[in-house]
Amino acid sequence: MATATFLAAAVPHHLLSLSCTSRANEDLPAVPHQLLLSQACRFRVPRDRAGRYVHRQLCVRADAPAAEVRARTRVHKLIDENGAVLVPGCYDALSATVVQKAGFSASFLSGYALSATLLGRPDFGFLMPPEMAMAARFICSAASKIPIIVDADTGGGNALNARRTVEDLISAGAAGCVLEDQVWPKRCGHMRGKQVIPVEEHASKIAAARDAIGNADFFLVARTDVRGILAKNGLEEAISRANLYIEAGADATFVEAPRDDDELKEIGKQTVGYRVCNMVEGGLTPLHNVEELQEMGFHIILYPLTTLYSTTRAMMDRIKSLKEKGTSRDDLDKVITFQEFNELMNLESWYALEAHHSPNKRFS
Repeated sequence: MATATFLAAAVPHHLLSLSCTSRANEDLPAVPHQLLLSQACRFRVPRDRAGRYVHRQLCVRADAPAAEVRARTRVHKLIDENGAVLVPGCYDALSATVVQKAGFSASFLSGYALSATLLGRPDFGFLMPPEMAMAARFICSAASKIPIIVDADTGGGNALNARRTVEDLISAGAAGCVLEDQVWPKRCGHMRGKQVIPVEEHASKIAAARDAIGNADFFLVARTDVRGILAKNGLEEAISRANLYIEAGADATFVEAPRDDDELKEIGKQTVGYRVCNMVEGGLTPLHNVEELQEMGFHIILYPLTTLYSTTRAMMDRIKSLKEKGTSRDDLDKVITFQEFNELMNLESWYALEAHHSPNKRFS
C-alpha cells in the first residue's frame, strides 16, 4: 500500500489513534496507525493500489466517548431540531439584519459577496482573512440572535495561518467557518482555473483549526473543490477527500460544484458526517429546495448569493431609471420607504435609549 504523509504537529492533542479499514477495496487488510504527539512524527494517509485514499474510522480520546469529544454547537442544535437548515448569505450588517428579521435561523458570510461589496472585485483571491474577520465582527454584532457561518477561504496559508484565522473568527463572534482546499490565490468554486493543494496539507489545516476551536461554540466545515478540477474521477476524489477531512476534525463537509442530481445523491450516500450543499443561481449545480436536498442527505443548504444578486439587480434597475428620468418620483413603489427603513433599523428603540441616558433626565 502506498502512503502519503503530513506533519502530525497540527493534529489536536485529543486524537490518539486511527484505525484504518478499506471501503475502496475490501481485499486490502486493515492497517492500524498510531498518532504520536511529536513534532517530528508523521501521520500516514493510506491509499489503495490505484492510489485512491482509503476511508478510515476515526478513534478518539481514550478517556471519553466519541460524542463527548466535541462540543455541541448552535449549528449542531439547529440541524438536530430541523434535519436540514436553509442558510441564506449575507455580506454586511444590513443584509445580515434583513436575514435575521426575515426569520432565518442562521446566515452565511460569503467571501464572493464580501469581495464584491467591500473591494468591488471578483472572488479571485483579493480578500484577506483579516478583512473577513473585520466584516464578521460587524455582522455578528448586527445579527446577534442567529449564528453566522463565515467563508474563511483557504485560511490564509498553512496550518498555522488557518489556526489564527479560526481564532480571529471566534473572537469576532462567528459560529463557524468553511475552510477550502484550493491553492492560493483561490477563486469562486463555480469559476474556471482552480487548483487544489494535496489532501494531506488540507487535512493538517483542518486539524489545526479543530485544535484552535477547543470547546468553543464553532462549527467547522471542510470544503473540497477537486470535483471541478479532475475531468476523470473528480467526484470520487472529492468524496475521498471529504471523508478524510471529517477524520481530521471537521464537523461537516462541503463538496463544491456537483454537476447534477446523480452527483448530489452520490455525495449524500458516500460521504460521512454532516453535509453542506451550495446553491448558486446560475452556477454549476442544479437548484433545489430544502426538502429535496434533505432527501438526498444534506443538512446545511447554502443560498450564499441570493441577497447579493437580488440587491444588485434592484440597484441596477433603479439607478438606470434615475439616470433616464432624472428623478425617482415615479418609482417609489419599487424602493423601501423612509419609515420602513427606519423600522428595519429599530430607530425608535434608539430614541428611547437616548432618552434613558439623557443627562437632563438622570442627573437633574
